[in-house]
Amino acid sequence: MARMDLATLPTPAALLDAARLDHNIAAMRARAAALGVRLRPHVKTTKCWPVVQRQLAAGAAGITVSTLKEAEQFAAQGVRDILYAVGIVPAKLAAVRALREGGCRLTVVLDSVEAAEALVAHGREHGHRFDVMIEIDTDGHRAGLAPDAPALPAVARVLAEGGANLVGVMTHCGASYACRGEAELAAMAEQERARCVAAAQVLRAAGHACPEVSVGSTPTATFARHLEGVTELRAGVYAFHDLVMRGLGVCATGDIALSVLTTVIGHQRDKGWVLVDAGWMAMSRDRGQDDCGYGVVCSEAGEPLPGLLMTGANQEHGIVSRADGTADATLAERLPVGTRLRVLPNHACATAAQFDRYAVLADGTVADSWPRFNGW
Repeated sequence: MARMDLATLPTPAALLDAARLDHNIAAMRARAAALGVRLRPHVKTTKCWPVVQRQLAAGAAGITVSTLKEAEQFAAQGVRDILYAVGIVPAKLAAVRALREGGCRLTVVLDSVEAAEALVAHGREHGHRFDVMIEIDTDGHRAGLAPDAPALPAVARVLAEGGANLVGVMTHCGASYACRGEAELAAMAEQERARCVAAAQVLRAAGHACPEVSVGSTPTATFARHLEGVTELRAGVYAFHDLVMRGLGVCATGDIALSVLTTVIGHQRDKGWVLVDAGWMAMSRDRGQDDCGYGVVCSEAGEPLPGLLMTGANQEHGIVSRADGTADATLAERLPVGTRLRVLPNHACATAAQFDRYAVLADGTVADSWPRFNGW
């Protein structure tokens, strides 16, 4: 597409800074290389083929997805090595099998004997051998089996006896998002690594091959001091970064590649409010862990405006005001109707999900438009 000035772009719009994106992709690829592991990026944040192309071109070893739609979309683009990192249920096995029979090595995840039994029963019925990873709980945050859970070798036994291929173990340390400071994050990264490796050792001691040990989140990937015993690293939001990552010390403000372009539509002078046309339908309801309201407010050029946040959000209205709660009577004159602003998101995954495309920025202008998708 022809280059377009930001001033002519309809708002609200999701802006993607191409230079920051490429920098973030290269930095995580270098991080994985320094840790001696493969990088399998999670693409749930972006849901965008041009972004995934860049990650694969930078050396990614396959991708991670969180929905079957993601698997279908990227398999259709020729990606052949995909990990579906959400617990598989019987109703989705036919769709998984169809993708695999179409030439995509789609690996599924489970964490119970019941799920393993359903998978091997489907495999027997249809003459299909699934690739499976067992999810390990390394932080008490969400799903998975503890490394010392009696069910762990039992699940492996059901898979082996039923003809499924046990690829290995995987974990996601979501508790890392609640850590504060480099020491806490490094300790959580080591906990993630050690417990997932321990689970693999339990399975090997029980006579099961467990070639792959897959760990990851963007915070633990950033602060891990070593990944001995791990074979691959998964991280996702690093491609865009966001205010949560900034709050954790994972990135700087200047690394955040995603922002929302919005226009001033009015004022409430007595309250010190500036009203914009990006509400929670553009930003999402996610307020993150730090008190950044619904996002940090920047100029149209992307420079943060000191002291200003999107402090409130209705469906299609955003409220920009001072973070300290004081009513600034000068805002109406400084930011008149028609002023273009950018807002940096708390949670890039949630904000990106509000849009069907990214306006791609290069040298301060809109150089391209990349489609994205939603759904399951």
